[in-house]
Amino acid sequence: MSDHRITQLPLTPQRARANPADALATCALCTRPLAGKVEKHHLVPRLKGGTDTVPLHAICHKKIHSLFTESELANNFNTVELLTDHPDIAAFVKWVRKRPADFHKRTRKVGGGKGRR
Repeated sequence: MSDHRITQLPLTPQRARANPADALATCALCTRPLAGKVEKHHLVPRLKGGTDTVPLHAICHKKIHSLFTESELANNFNTVELLTDHPDIAAFVKWVRKRPADFHKRTRKVGGGKGRR
């Protein structure tokens, strides 16, 4: 049996040091200041062996998980840069950047709400 390990790509230094407790911290996805509920997103899901996290607004975190499965996140979208390159995430980021830092709205699942539960 071969030893398969997930190789995690490095974060940019600015994003790696973001601390939700710091009033100047920003969301790793939309880059707005963190306010209200701050969530930690595992770039590689814990189920897939990931340990590195980045701080996100709750709405940004929910958007990521409404679009991608755990396997897709681990294999194809395991950095902030790969996430923001996806057209659906890019459109979301463009939209949410115009909102206040504490803005939250229910995120719809792709496919009319018939996603994973």
